[in-house]
Amino acid sequence: MDFAPMILAAIVALYLLNCIKILAEYERGVIFRLGRLLPSAKGPGLIFVFRPIDRMVRVPLRVETMEVPSQDVVTRDNVTVKVSAVVFFRVMEPSKAVVQVAHYIHATSQLAQTRLRSVLGEAELDELLSERERLNSSLQSTLDEQTGVWGIKVQAVEVKHVDLPEQMIRAIAKQAEAERERRAKVIHADGELQAAAKLTEAARQLSGQPASITLRYLQTLTEIGAEKNTTIVLPLPVDLFKGIAKWAARHGDAPAADDA
Repeated sequence: MDFAPMILAAIVALYLLNCIKILAEYERGVIFRLGRLLPSAKGPGLIFVFRPIDRMVRVPLRVETMEVPSQDVVTRDNVTVKVSAVVFFRVMEPSKAVVQVAHYIHATSQLAQTRLRSVLGEAELDELLSERERLNSSLQSTLDEQTGVWGIKVQAVEVKHVDLPEQMIRAIAKQAEAERERRAKVIHADGELQAAAKLTEAARQLSGQPASITLRYLQTLTEIGAEKNTTIVLPLPVDLFKGIAKWAARHGDAPAADDA
């Protein structure tokens, strides 16, 4: 009995089974046939890779999260800070990510580090602390422009942490304290100005009705009495003293006229 056809059939079956590859929904297979790139990537699902003629490179299409190590950045106002960031990117064209660059993740990481230093170095320290959104957008557009040639889309760049020198932290704290004191003084002066304006208006209205001053005195006495004070200071109007002085002067001159 000749077993050669059966052995040959078994070898062919094993070879075909070995050629079957399954790609997940988030994966694509870049196929090189005799060293040449096929026009389009394969997958997802069931595909055939005929080895050793074909060679497949799996490329994930999910969003990659890459942490940029802390970088020494010298800002435009000559302050040295340590800045770390996070880059979110994904492969849009698997063929370019394999052919155009070697180790696209490592290349993106190195590019992110250099761009982080160059872009943040053009900003001042106050901008780095207060304008994160604008700097993140600038970093994202700069990286996306460079990685687009590799078939990679940078979706977002977020500055994660800014580590300031100790002396700069103290200087910023002093600046913030001085700014708070300035605002407090301005608010206090503004309150004094408004109070003076209201007092002037109240005095103008009270001068029109002299009886209202007496009513105001009585109201003040009522408020003082509610506090159960033992000492009451009653203010007297200056006009009262003027009237008494005029009366004394008038009656002081009368005897002199009689003697004459």
